[in-house]
Amino acid sequence: MLVVDISRLSKSFTRGKRALDNVSLQVREGEMVALIGASGSGKSTLIRHIAGLLRGDRDGGKIEVFGEVIQQNGRISRGARKVRADIGVVFQQFNLVSRLSVLTNVLTGMLGRVPAWRGSLCLFTKAERMRAMTALKRVGIDGHATKKARNLSGGQQQRAAIARTITQGARLILADEPIASLDPASSRKVMNTLDRVNREDNVTVIVSLHQVDYARDYCTRTIAMRDGEVVFDGPSTELTPEFLRELYGEYSSELFAPTPEAIPASGEAAKKDLAYVTS
Repeated sequence: MLVVDISRLSKSFTRGKRALDNVSLQVREGEMVALIGASGSGKSTLIRHIAGLLRGDRDGGKIEVFGEVIQQNGRISRGARKVRADIGVVFQQFNLVSRLSVLTNVLTGMLGRVPAWRGSLCLFTKAERMRAMTALKRVGIDGHATKKARNLSGGQQQRAAIARTITQGARLILADEPIASLDPASSRKVMNTLDRVNREDNVTVIVSLHQVDYARDYCTRTIAMRDGEVVFDGPSTELTPEFLRELYGEYSSELFAPTPEAIPASGEAAKKDLAYVTS
């Protein structure tokens, strides 16, 4: 099943320069796909278009998610709101309400599925609260449920954001550089969490990354972008330093950063790795 189907999508913020240039790609159910590229390559812009947060140019571009049109010819479709209920977005800066408890932040994932009046008053049922607590337990921070979000570390806040998508019941997670502001150890915990949700729940994940190391460790497929264009779409194993130098030239060095020893993201080794549940 196709989860994301993008055809000839372009986006111009300034005249004469395209942030996205005729992008076409497809993502199937259950895939965990990495988006890589140097700063300004179009990764975040593409993710925001898939989520229906930005409109493309009026030149025939089209995005479908779960077979429903999100936008076409620069117009967000009327049915986009319904589709968004199945799309969870994880941002680089967490997007948690710092003064609210971690549990309440996670419960906001239900807002698209409960009556507006209940959501605005934060009136959630016992079953909904249990669902949120189960999600927090899965990402390893249920012990912090009553703390205010601002009292969590960056890595813990990002895992809370992932728990929010689990509570939401998202079938597609769009993670926009979720580890860019984290230290290597926290980055591994966040990536392990995304990997587990992908494998155990068959949730499709598209994650933009600034470091190729994580793409190779966690994603079998990588889409590389440069100047708003897709310049590579294939197996992550092909992302060697030599190949990346061919794609990015001097900017290829931006895509490699010192990381801990690689930890396999799937298979028996991954099942033994419980680092993601530690604080």
